[in-house]
Amino acid sequence: MSQAKPYAEVIGDPIAHSKSPTIHNFWLEELGIDAEYRKTRVTPEGLAGYFLQRRADPDWLGCNITIPHKIAALDYVDDPGGVRERIGAINTVACETGGPLIGTNTDAGGFLQPLLARKWQGTRAILAGAGGAAQAIGFALRSVGVTELTIVVRDPAKGKALLDKLGLDGVVQGFDAALPAADLLVNSTSLGMVGNAPYAPDLAALPASAMVYDIVYAPLETPLLAAARARGLETVDGLEMLIGQAALAFDIFFDAEPPRELDADLRERLLAPA
Repeated sequence: MSQAKPYAEVIGDPIAHSKSPTIHNFWLEELGIDAEYRKTRVTPEGLAGYFLQRRADPDWLGCNITIPHKIAALDYVDDPGGVRERIGAINTVACETGGPLIGTNTDAGGFLQPLLARKWQGTRAILAGAGGAAQAIGFALRSVGVTELTIVVRDPAKGKALLDKLGLDGVVQGFDAALPAADLLVNSTSLGMVGNAPYAPDLAALPASAMVYDIVYAPLETPLLAAARARGLETVDGLEMLIGQAALAFDIFFDAEPPRELDADLRERLLAPA
């Protein structure tokens, strides 16, 4: 059934927690654009059917992709930018009526924005996770000068594959191993998210100059960030990456730059009780 107006959406499983509709609809409202942004639960088994159905919808502008589809979705899109080879995961699919589905990745750029704003500099990083988000983050870290990467994973083979893909020096270790010294610690897993176990490693080895970055945003204050702040470390919360990657995707979907001067108002809306 055709929609009343053009729309984009975010897909994942689970998806109820997603704040992406709040972000995009805030910008659409502020810019007076007659379109909408939704969230839709898509299971792994339903991914192929989802793209088949949406491709035939003339009002569909594309989608953002979250857990667990960022790698699997590559099989259903064209990849003119070589994202599969460079990053290995997508989080955005753009669609033009009658044209191909184009996959791209705004996670890397969205992840970097807070680091660049803080003028972060470092060469040693720790990355928890090796999934779709971690692949984009690893690519981003390499681009800003990280040369030594410790990957913390449950599956050593996945961690080794990511380290090899990035071509960086480093090690792969389990979640029970002590963290090494590093300039940056990033949690790219769902640990700490509502309904999941926390990610709460011992931060003793991190120097006072280190930064801790958690891409989880529900809750915003994760156990990891609370522990980092207790040690006086600089932190970056998940809303910063979420808004940054959303801004890049918004331009793709709606052909307009979002009003980033209203970020403070947007964060206030995102943090308001439901």
